[in-house]
Amino acid sequence: MPTSTSKKRFEGLDNRLTGLTVGVIVLMSILALRLWDMQLIHGQEYADQAKNNWVDFELLKAPRGMIFGRDREVVLADNRAACDLVLTPAMVKDPEGVCSRLAQLINIDGDALLKDIKTAIDRKVPFKQILVKRDIPRSELNRVEELSFALQGVYSVARPQRRYYYNESAGQILGWFNEITEEELESRKPRYRIGDIVGRAGLEMAYEDMLKGYDGAMIVSRYNGSVPQLLTDSRGVPYIERDSKGRRLDELEPRKEPVPGGNIFTTLDMGLQRECEKILGSDIGAIVVLNADTGEALAMASTPGYDPNVFATSSPDRGRLVAEVLDDKMKPTLSRAFQYHYPPGSVFKVALAIAGLEEGVINEHSSYGCNGKFYLPGVSRPWRCWRLKYGGHGGVNVVDALAYSCDVFFYNVGLKLGPEKVVEWSNKLGLGVKTGIDLPGELTGLIPGPEWKKQLARERGETEPWQSRWYDGETVNMSIGQGSVVATPLQNAVLMATVLNGGRRVRPYVNMELGPKVSEPLFSENTLRIVQEGMRKCVEKVSAPSGTGKEARIEGLDILGKTGTAQVVRLGMTAHHTNEDDIPYQYRDHALFVSGVTDRTPRIAVSVIIEHGLHGSSAAAPAAKKVFEYFYRDQPEGVRPAETGTPVSLARKDVDR
Repeated sequence: MPTSTSKKRFEGLDNRLTGLTVGVIVLMSILALRLWDMQLIHGQEYADQAKNNWVDFELLKAPRGMIFGRDREVVLADNRAACDLVLTPAMVKDPEGVCSRLAQLINIDGDALLKDIKTAIDRKVPFKQILVKRDIPRSELNRVEELSFALQGVYSVARPQRRYYYNESAGQILGWFNEITEEELESRKPRYRIGDIVGRAGLEMAYEDMLKGYDGAMIVSRYNGSVPQLLTDSRGVPYIERDSKGRRLDELEPRKEPVPGGNIFTTLDMGLQRECEKILGSDIGAIVVLNADTGEALAMASTPGYDPNVFATSSPDRGRLVAEVLDDKMKPTLSRAFQYHYPPGSVFKVALAIAGLEEGVINEHSSYGCNGKFYLPGVSRPWRCWRLKYGGHGGVNVVDALAYSCDVFFYNVGLKLGPEKVVEWSNKLGLGVKTGIDLPGELTGLIPGPEWKKQLARERGETEPWQSRWYDGETVNMSIGQGSVVATPLQNAVLMATVLNGGRRVRPYVNMELGPKVSEPLFSENTLRIVQEGMRKCVEKVSAPSGTGKEARIEGLDILGKTGTAQVVRLGMTAHHTNEDDIPYQYRDHALFVSGVTDRTPRIAVSVIIEHGLHGSSAAAPAAKKVFEYFYRDQPEGVRPAETGTPVSLARKDVDR
C-alpha cells in the first residue's frame, strides 16, 4: 500500500504532465494558427514576395560564329571568354552604399549607376540586369568578390567577346560592329536584347543572321528537392533564382543550351591578302585578286585600313579609339576595292574594243591614224592623245591601240558605236552595274549616256534643252574612260576575269559556300583572241615600242594587261609643271592596271589602283607584277620570289597611262 509520501509524488508528476500537455497543445495551436494564416490568409502574398525577392533570369550567351580563311584552318575571327560585372536592382538593399563602394573599387561612375538602378525600379523592371563594367579584369573582380557581403545583388556573368587575329589585315572585309540600339531592338525581338552586338559592315553585317547564335537559359532554385516550373519574364526569357546576396543557387532543369552562330569559310587567301597590303605599303589604293574562272575573291587589299579589334575592345579608351576610326577623313573602314569608284581611264578601252569588234564597227585590220590630236566637226578645240608631244602613234589597229593605249583610235570607235551601245556593252561586261559580291555597301559605278543625262537634268530641275542634250564630245570623253565614267577596282577585276576565262562574266564572292556563278560567253572567240593579243602585247618588252604595261612582265608567264590613268583635275590645271614630281599630290592622276595570267592554274585576275600614282605603267603595273611573283612563286618556269614590303615607286616614266 503506497505511503502518503508516494501518493504526493505521483500527484505532482500528474500535475507536471498535465501542464506539459497543455503547453504542447497551446504551442501546436499557435503553430497551426500561424500556418493557417501563412497558407490560407497570406499564402499568395508570401508566394509573390518569395518570387519577387529570389527569382531572376540569366542568359547563356551564344558565341558568335567564327570566320575562317579559304583553307578552313586559318581563323580570322572568333570569340574569347570575357566576364561582365552586373547587378540586379531588386537585390541591392543599399543602392547608394553599393554604388559608392563600386566606384572606389573598380573606378566606375557611381552616380550614373545609381541613376540606372533608380530608373529600373521606377519603370518596374527591378530584375533587369544592369551592366556595371564590361570585361572586368580579374584583379578588379577579386576585389569585388572579397566584399560580396557588402555588395548584395552584384555578381559576374560570362560572355563571349569578339577577337580578330589579323588586326588591320582584311579589316574592311571582316567588318565591324557595335551594340544594338533601342530603336533597332523593337524590330529584332525576341532574338536580340540590349547589350547584344550587331554587324555594321563587311561579313559581320552581310551574314549577321548566320553569325548571330541563339541565347540559352537555365533555371536554378534555392528550394532543395523541388523542380520549379519554367518561369519567364514578359519577353519569354527564363528566370534564375538567387539568394538574398545575389548568389546563384542549386541549378535545376529545365535548361536550354545556347546555340552558337554559324561559321563562315571564306575564299580569302590570307597570305596573298597580307602580301597585297604590303605591296600597297604607305600608298593609298586597292588591289583586288579574283579567281578568273570562279569569281572567288582571293584578296581585296585596301589602304589605309583599320583594326576591327578597336570595336571589340573593353578598354576605357574604346570610345576615343572608335571615334578616331569613324571620324578619320581617309575613311579607313571603307574598302577602296568596292566602296570607292574612280574613272577607269584607259582600262575602259578593253570594254570598248570588245564592243567595237562585236558590233562590227571595227575588225582586226581596221586602222586609224594618230598624230596626237582629234577634232570633231565644228569644234575648234582638239581632243588629245597622251602621245601628243611625241607626234602621236601613227597608224594603229585595235591590237596596237590596246598595247600602246592610243586615245585617238578609241575616240573613233566610241563615236561609231554611239553612246547607247557603249552603255549597253559596258553593262553587259559588268561596268555601271553592281558585281553582286556578298558584302554590303558596294557602289554601282556609272556609265553615262543620253538617258542618264536627261534624268540628271530632271533631278536638277534643269529645263533648257541644251542642259539635257547629249553631245558627241561627251561620247569622246567616255570612250577613254573619262568624263562621268566611274568604276570600282572590283568591277575592273571582273572585266579582266572575263577576258581571261573565255568571255564569261563571274560574280565575285567571299563566302565559300555561295559557289561560282558564271555567265555564258558574252562575245565570240575571235573577239577574245584579238583582245587578248592586244593585252598580251601591252605587257611585252620585245615589241617596238614596248607596251605600256611592260613593268608587269615576268619571264615564263603569259600575262595580259591594260594600263590606265584616271584624270583627277581638268587637263591644263597642271600643265605649267614641267616635272610631274612637282605636281601637288592631290592633283596627281590615279594609276590603274588590270592584268591576269593565262597559263597557270588557277588563273587570277588582278586589279590595282594607286591614288595619285601618276601613271598606271609606273605605279600600278609593278604592283601587279609583285602579286604574280608571290602567287606563282612555287610554280616552275623561272618565276622569281616576291619582294615584299617595298612601297611601289612613283617614278616618272615617259609612257602612257
